[in-house]
Amino acid sequence: MSMKLTERVKAPTPKFFRKVRAIGLTLAAVGGAIIAARVALPAVLVHVASYAALAGSVATALSQTAVKGDH
Repeated sequence: MSMKLTERVKAPTPKFFRKVRAIGLTLAAVGGAIIAARVALPAVLVHVASYAALAGSVATALSQTAVKGDH
């Protein structure tokens, strides 16, 4: 059965992927906060924060489309 994207997003998410989504949201938020900080931070920290924000965003998006199977 082929599902549309809107159906996948609205379908129940498995427990494991709910945890991945929460971790991804946290990574994205922390990374975004470090990037947007008004204090001078080392360039390496800002660089790592940008990767963390990207990884968190991708993990959140992918985990949101995971659905429980009919197994």
